[in-house]
Amino acid sequence: MDKLVELAKVLRSKNSGPFSITLDILFKDYPGYKRVVDSNKITVKSVAELYRLDEKDITELVFFDKGLGIKITFNRRISSGTAGDRDVYGAQQHAPLFDILIP
Repeated sequence: MDKLVELAKVLRSKNSGPFSITLDILFKDYPGYKRVVDSNKITVKSVAELYRLDEKDITELVFFDKGLGIKITFNRRISSGTAGDRDVYGAQQHAPLFDILIP
């Protein structure tokens, strides 16, 4: 088993508007991408559990074969820039993905 962070070329997060965050997982080659997709470790349910969200808060989960990437978008608990927001740009939200184990 390998950690997702070891298989992905890029793991990043960013705002996708003031009310949601997008996670991008990008790969350097098709075999690595396909291994992660086929593992079924990246699902609405698994992302919701990892980020302690309701499944309905995951608004997008896209596997983009041609781009060797996975895109996940979820609703923020509070909007960007609101009092109490600890990551205005949404740029520090990808770390929980690092340790997902891929067979």
